[in-house]
Amino acid sequence: MSRRRADPPVETRSPASAEGDSTERGDPAPEPLPDLHAPLGRRRLLVGAALILVSLVGLYLLIPKLAGLHQTWGRLGHGDPLWLGVAAGLELVSIAGYAVLFRTVFGRGMPRLDWRASIQIPLAGIAAIRLLAAAGAGGVAVTVWALGRAGMDSRVIACRMVANLMLQYAVYLGALVVFGAGLGLGILPGGGPFALTVVPALLSLAGGALVLCALLVPADVERRLRRIDAGPRWWRRLVERLAGAPAALGAGARTAAELVRERRPGLIGAIAYWAFDIGALGCSFRAFGGHPALAVLVLGYFLGALGGLLPLPGGIGGVEGATIGVFVAFGIPAGQALIAVLAYRAISFWLPTVPGIAGYLALRRTVRGWEQEPPHGALENQAVGASTGA
Repeated sequence: MSRRRADPPVETRSPASAEGDSTERGDPAPEPLPDLHAPLGRRRLLVGAALILVSLVGLYLLIPKLAGLHQTWGRLGHGDPLWLGVAAGLELVSIAGYAVLFRTVFGRGMPRLDWRASIQIPLAGIAAIRLLAAAGAGGVAVTVWALGRAGMDSRVIACRMVANLMLQYAVYLGALVVFGAGLGLGILPGGGPFALTVVPALLSLAGGALVLCALLVPADVERRLRRIDAGPRWWRRLVERLAGAPAALGAGARTAAELVRERRPGLIGAIAYWAFDIGALGCSFRAFGGHPALAVLVLGYFLGALGGLLPLPGGIGGVEGATIGVFVAFGIPAGQALIAVLAYRAISFWLPTVPGIAGYLALRRTVRGWEQEPPHGALENQAVGASTGA
């Protein structure tokens, strides 16, 4: 496969920096990764745990009473244990799917990112998302920290983070288009309001088009922007600081497209991650006698997930409220939606959290092992990775 630009010397970059480094020799060196040796301190863990506890008390004790649904609340302990067990199993498969996607995107040319590390890093990210009220930023911070410790260049990290998000949320946007349009146009059974079917489908199409536009960003856009001399000094400084963003966006889009063209089997992990999580929600409905149509279930899941954008610990409260509201808008009884969604969220929140904390602790041990490796061994691994064209 032909290179789009000159690669830096092997000694100065990670083996995976081919697709992420769009600079040429003589350009300013990238800023080093921040020292995130302790991304989750003890104090932050305790504060996050306290916030989660308070949120859970408010969610599971106060919300049903405020919504006038306290009479149906007793049904939560009478769900079918078989369906709830299946939901738990599907949640575990969903996590495994994300681990497969992670290794497919980040593991190329990185000997340290074996299957063990590719499981530990996503689990540690899950723990950070659950314990930090930062709308998912905690998981990103832990992932960046781990990849940097594995020896990946900061530009490659940015590139592959973008590629991973694009591949993951391509499924999200595609599902909104297919099921939203299908329900809105009457092609799929279930029906629903125009604002929750056709509108999300159109917005997703527009969002997908914007993402595809990232493929048009030139590979040397950062170098071009840094050479801008016009304007006052503060403007030139601002351009220099922001020049890396479009470069990472374009490189990430090209990396994602390249993985799709190569038909990497691990990309099925992106579909598995969403599909089995939705399956867990469907099983939670079944456990309490609910049978929503497939398209309604998918749309309710994806539209409700937007509540996770609120800066709440683990999205507690935001996701539940949004998901319940969407299902009620689709005609599902409020009591049934409340019980099924809260049962699903109890599974999807707590089931990954415990192994997530264990994964984070294991990752810390793995990172300490990396730091104790001799430097010349790391350089040899870089040379091997670069020679394979990763």
